[in-house]
Amino acid sequence: MSSSKNKIDINALKFNQISISTGLLIGFVFNLGYVPILIAFIMLLGSLVPELSLFKQIYKYILIPFKLASPNIVEGTSKPHTFAQAFGGAVLVISSIFLFYGEAVTGWAITWMVIILALANIVFGFCAGCFIYFQLGKLGVPGFSDN
Repeated sequence: MSSSKNKIDINALKFNQISISTGLLIGFVFNLGYVPILIAFIMLLGSLVPELSLFKQIYKYILIPFKLASPNIVEGTSKPHTFAQAFGGAVLVISSIFLFYGEAVTGWAITWMVIILALANIVFGFCAGCFIYFQLGKLGVPGFSDN
């Protein structure tokens, strides 16, 4: 029986999450209101064109060759992770709008939701965006399946 699953590198996903949360934390600590929109751009671009995913390229072309990380390949599909990244990027666009219009508390609170969910993925292996993706699939929403 053939499977439509492909292989994904869990460590690449974790490095992506670490990069996102670290960048956003630095933005928050130094009150750099442009950081969420920068991270949103990186996330959305990487979701639309995976070959342009900045953090995954750093992982692939710097961390692995210099033996700072090693792949952890598992069977799975990248669709839920790509959706989660796009969803997180969209949330950061919303937080950036609040920051741009001087609503710092709301903007940073929304940014903190992304930070906390990225950390939950790193520490506990729970991907909230993936969960949403699979729930949409269970509801029969077109385009949301693990195939």
